[in-house]
Amino acid sequence: MKQFIPRIEISLSQIRDNACMLSELYGKKGISLMGVSKAVLGEPSIAEAMIQGGVKFIADSRIENIQKMKNAGIETRLVLLRTPLSQAESVIKSVDISLNTEVETLEKLSYYAKAQNINHQVIVMVELGDLREGILPCDLSQFIRKTLSLSHIKIVGIGCNLACYGGVKPDGKNMHELSELVDIIKKEFKISLEIISGGNSANYEWYNSAQDIGEINNLRVGESILLGCETLHRNAIPGLHTSAFQLVAEVIESKQKPSLPFGQICQDAFGKVRNFQDRGIRQRAIIALGRQDIPASSLKPNNKLEILGSSSDHIILDSENHNLQVGDEVNFNLDYGGLLAAMTSPFIRKQFIDSGNHAAAWIPSSPDGRVMKTSFAIN
Repeated sequence: MKQFIPRIEISLSQIRDNACMLSELYGKKGISLMGVSKAVLGEPSIAEAMIQGGVKFIADSRIENIQKMKNAGIETRLVLLRTPLSQAESVIKSVDISLNTEVETLEKLSYYAKAQNINHQVIVMVELGDLREGILPCDLSQFIRKTLSLSHIKIVGIGCNLACYGGVKPDGKNMHELSELVDIIKKEFKISLEIISGGNSANYEWYNSAQDIGEINNLRVGESILLGCETLHRNAIPGLHTSAFQLVAEVIESKQKPSLPFGQICQDAFGKVRNFQDRGIRQRAIIALGRQDIPASSLKPNNKLEILGSSSDHIILDSENHNLQVGDEVNFNLDYGGLLAAMTSPFIRKQFIDSGNHAAAWIPSSPDGRVMKTSFAIN
């Protein structure tokens, strides 16, 4: 059967392997993993592969993705990474644990939890320098005190976020600070804390160098599982698969053309005035992808093709050293931004592959969360 182009080919076995290897690695020092599914839109099959690999929680930033996984029968504790006030009722209905930094939001969660007779679990996020979400350490005790006064709300953990908005590196200093805050809260309020979530895929370097991990017993890991790399330098983690996701696009034009545009140069389609190098006549190929699907800068050609640029619907390649013909397929690895965009684009078909000669292609889940699949042979 003819395959769909463009498509993203997904190896569930490689995702499962990565989750398994990371769970074993971090587990040696008593750290559990939340598998973060936001880059793959909470796709249930990928969440299940993470669980099979040993992650103890599945975490996502969007309630819609969590509802999809819950409706699909994913059986693990589901964690919401951001908690909008406007979605408090849905959070109580669908989420086991939510990350929180605002008393007003917690009050609303308490209201709906009481109405539904549910005890909702929360992780309180602390600001340690990255300046995304988090309560300043000087305000933490007051925040904890207020949260403990709310009915049907239980604090099960404290966490922090690093290497995201501000790019602040997880290191011995900020991890020690988090552990110290945990000790203070435990002693002051006489509470136990199940989850001390010290960060994300960026914590790999800290973990390997740390003699003492303190109170840290959890990390929220997405990119390392999905793409096999740490996120401080985007280096591959030894032993992990780095090609679990392959983007495949079709060549729709292949011609020799000048490398320098001719005519009066003005702004391009996105308001930029570009500079071009005159390299003479070059063989160029155009693939049927564009910025509406994915940033060209997020593509990593497997065959050392050069990406020249893109418009809304076209990506232009220098194919001087490659005999690309119209109708040929070109494969790319992706960075995290590219994975996020490709999985979000409705114009890119998602296709599961295995180690044999068959694949299962899926289209977006039905409204009740069921995954609709068809199977066919790979040529």
